[in-house]
Formats: sequence, C-alpha cells, structure tokens
Amino acid sequence: MIHPQFNPMIGPSTYVLINMGARFVPCMHSTPGVQDSAVPVNWPCPNTTTSDPTAASNHCNLSELCGFGGVDEANPNQWFRFIAPMFLHAGVVHIGFNMLLQLTLGREMELAIGTIRFGLVYFSSGIFGFVLGGNFAASAIASTGASGCLFGILALSLLDLIYHWGERRSPIKDLMWLMADILISFVLGLLPGLDNFSHIGGFLMGLGAGVCILHSPKVLRQRVGEDAPYRSVGSDANLLSTKSVNAIPVSTAAPADVGSFARQPVGFFKARKPLWWAWWLVRAGALIGVLVVFVILLNNFYKYRDTCSWCKYLSCLPINNWCSIGNLQLTNTTTSNSKRELADSGAVLVTDLWRKAKMQ
Repeated sequence: MIHPQFNPMIGPSTYVLINMGARFVPCMHSTPGVQDSAVPVNWPCPNTTTSDPTAASNHCNLSELCGFGGVDEANPNQWFRFIAPMFLHAGVVHIGFNMLLQLTLGREMELAIGTIRFGLVYFSSGIFGFVLGGNFAASAIASTGASGCLFGILALSLLDLIYHWGERRSPIKDLMWLMADILISFVLGLLPGLDNFSHIGGFLMGLGAGVCILHSPKVLRQRVGEDAPYRSVGSDANLLSTKSVNAIPVSTAAPADVGSFARQPVGFFKARKPLWWAWWLVRAGALIGVLVVFVILLNNFYKYRDTCSWCKYLSCLPINNWCSIGNLQLTNTTTSNSKRELADSGAVLVTDLWRKAKMQ
C-alpha cells in the first residue's frame, strides 16, 4: 500500500497496521475527543487509498478500524496491543534491519545466557516498552516492531560487559562502541513520528531484568567461591558445553542444576557468604522494582492517564513543530453531513528508522 502516503519501509499503510494489531491508543482505552465527541468520528478504513475526507473509504467507525471482531466504541479494551506489535513491522526494510541485529548481537547473547533467560528479557522488554510508550507517546502513534526487545538486548550486552570486564581483550574499546551504539540509537529515536519511549522502556527493562536473571558478576562469584557458568559475549573463554555449527565451535550456556537444588534446598543456602546474600537482595529489589513500575504504568494507562509536560522531549526535538506530530487532533470540517473528520492522519506512520542508520 503506497496511498494515501508512501511507506518508506515498503510495507502496509498505517491503517492496515492498526487493523493488524499495532499499538494504537484509541483501540485500547477511551480517548478524549473520541468517546466524548458530540458527533461521530469518521476514521479511515484499513483499505483506504485516498486522503480525501469525503471518500467512502474514509468513513469507517473505530470498531472497523481496530478490527479483531470489533470493539466496544464507548470502552475499547484491546489490551493485546501491548504484545502483538512485537511481531509486526512497518515493512520489508524495517524487519530486515531488525533481523540483522537479531542474528548478530541477539544470537551471541542467546548463546551466552541460554534461550530461557534470553526469551524472558526479550519479551518483557518489548512489552514494557509498548506500555511506557502507551503512557507518554503521542496518542495517534501506531507503533510496531521489536525495537523495544532489541534495546533490552543492548542493555543485556552492557551488563554482560560490566560483569566480565576482566575477560575482555579490549573492554574499554568494547564499552565505547556499545555506548556509541546506544547513544546514536536513542538520538535517532527523537526523529519525527518515532516512539522513542518504547526504546527507552525496553532498555530500562533490559537492565532490570538482566540484573535479576543474569549470573552474578565474575568478580563477585570468585569472592563467594563460585565458578562462572558461562563466558561473556565477545570473550574467548569456553562455556561448560559447546556445539558445532558448520565445523566451528559455538559456545552455549549450561542449564542450571535445578534437580540438585530440589533435592537439598537447605544445603543450597547453607554457609553462603554475606556478599552472596547482599547480591541476591539487589536482585530481588530489581525484580520488585520492575514489577511495581509495570503495574503503576498499566494503572496509569487505564485509570489515571497522568503525563508530564516535558516527557514528550524524550521522544522528539522541539524544532519545526516535531513534538506535535502524532497527536490525535479532531477538528470540525464542512462536509455534506457535517461530521467531524480525523485531521493529521498522516502523522501516525511509525517506523524504526534508527535501525537503518544503526546498521549502516
């Protein structure tokens, strides 16, 4: 679809993405100016190919636009739009660059920490990013993509570097490259129409979840008398188990000995050093912290709807009226049936252009 405007990611129109499950606030809860409108709102239909507000394809109701069997227009509640957008992308270019990072940095991290730990951080970061964006991003942003998930993996890479600083050949160089990568990605998220809150949320959840589920830092494990169960990403140390892919040794994470803990749970905690208990308190605090913030954000999204005047500058630059792009603006228009039309609809297209610059 290239109408009513061209999609630079070479993919569906914004309205098709909304209909397929993109995070779109009006489909998720009542929105000021929509449910309290004195006259019906004409929304663009998913298959519209024109920007003409009088065209029949621009006269759908909210239920038809949101799809999935429709919604109660007075109280829409398609909560799954915090999850489904992780599996949607704005087009071929968008998914291509996301997959490139997934198959490089993501592959290395998954091999290092194991699929279960990787999956927990990956999906929790994506969901948390969409929840944060739902609270603070512009209401007309139709957000899709796995960018929040990948920012969570970037956070894991940062923790992994810090945890295994002494095992790296050039840790300072690795840190400089990683920080430059993170900084450039966040800065590009300030471009018009992009949901930088999803990036920020994914990164923050990656840090919190990483502290909870990554094995302890190398130095701490040595001080409490434990051996590191896996090597860091980018190090030369072998893991406890290895596989061979195309005759090239590839390290994989060894599973935790859950059976041993189940047989002797008391022995697992016996004679533990104070430093070990202190670190597990930090882990517990991180877990409680991310859960509390997640619940607060969900409660705010559905109940309080509080925001802040300066938060928008985390996702836009105050130039050329960029910070107003993506806001849902409903204005009266003069038509034959005197109905209210959707204005600024072209602003809802969201793609992760930061990924393209990052890969180049």
